[in-house]
Amino acid sequence: MPTSTWDDNRSPNASAALPGKDLCFLVVEDHEFQRSMIVEMLENLGARLIYEAADGFSALEVLRELDQAFDVIITDIDMPGMDGMAFIRRLGEAKVRASLIITSGLDTSLLETVETMCGAYGMHLLGTVEKPPTPARFAQLIGLHWRTKPNADKSGQGPSTFSIDEVMAGLHADQFEPFYQPKIDLMTNRVKGAEALARWRHPHFGIVLPYAFISLLEDANQISELTWIILAKSARDCRSWRDAGFDLNVSVNLSVKMLEDPAIADAITWQVTHQGLDPKHMILEITESAAMNGVGQVLENLIRLRIKGFGLSIDDYGTGYSSMQQLTRIPFTELKIDQSFVKHATRQASSRKILESSLEMARKLGISSVAEGAETAEDWNLLRECGCDIAQGFFVAKPMKSVEFPEWVRAWA
Repeated sequence: MPTSTWDDNRSPNASAALPGKDLCFLVVEDHEFQRSMIVEMLENLGARLIYEAADGFSALEVLRELDQAFDVIITDIDMPGMDGMAFIRRLGEAKVRASLIITSGLDTSLLETVETMCGAYGMHLLGTVEKPPTPARFAQLIGLHWRTKPNADKSGQGPSTFSIDEVMAGLHADQFEPFYQPKIDLMTNRVKGAEALARWRHPHFGIVLPYAFISLLEDANQISELTWIILAKSARDCRSWRDAGFDLNVSVNLSVKMLEDPAIADAITWQVTHQGLDPKHMILEITESAAMNGVGQVLENLIRLRIKGFGLSIDDYGTGYSSMQQLTRIPFTELKIDQSFVKHATRQASSRKILESSLEMARKLGISSVAEGAETAEDWNLLRECGCDIAQGFFVAKPMKSVEFPEWVRAWA
């Protein structure tokens, strides 16, 4: 049963004090008193609409029966019938795009594992609220929803699945381009450069994010088609920034599969220099992989690329296979820490230890450390406190069009 709290007379500036304004919630809690208390807190935080359910089964029924896009789902873990873990799994399977908040009285170490489980199921977790809940904690997490907002670009996501033929047609029609997320030096607060992130400017669905096409291209062994486009456009854009007086570099993701081609280093160098960019202003991010077959060819290409002047970054450090071995055998200049460790480090002791040890390893190896996924002031301050060199994330800026980036840099300076 929904509870409406919308007030047409509310001030348009109320969103700062009322983070729940304009949002629709689903509260899943078996304890009636606890549920009513959470509902009251959400009402006081300005929630537009609140639905309630006593367990996972009831919540799934609400989701099936209502033509309603929920912004935030708040769920307990330990419930009779379908518990919160099974409910979260079902949400992930259904690709529900709502943000998630977990309320629970479980031990902190167990909640940390539940948080990791949410990520594995593809759910966007804002955080956990220990019982008894407080309005301040809910306000903090709901405020985080506004920064990341998984439904914000819903109109531009297109269908849940595209065919590989549709993606290839888009590539051949030159519909793909890089968006840029700034990378900030934590010591000087200066913009060092940007990471190029692929976007599909679809003629009918608007801007489509990578989750809709990257895996399709990888499975069809066509990821190089996209890589060449992003590589060339990123080099061109970075050269134009530098021509305009900005001392910036650009980072581009590179599939390790491409590096198994013995001639790829020369081809990459030609592509970048052909756009007028010196390779020393580009960093190639190599994702950790257990599926590296031609190790000799890969190492040869990476050495060639370093000799040409490219920087090399080990991307998503800590999530792949044999991280230590990769660091010792590949001439990396940058260690990029996966956002999952950054996101949880402010509240998970284990994630903070992994973050700190990764930063210490980078210092000892004499390479730069970059943290991705800094979404809050707490994340930013912790990274600075731990001695991270460079950070990027929604706390500073979301990825933006190439034409917007120079103006953003001017405003930041």
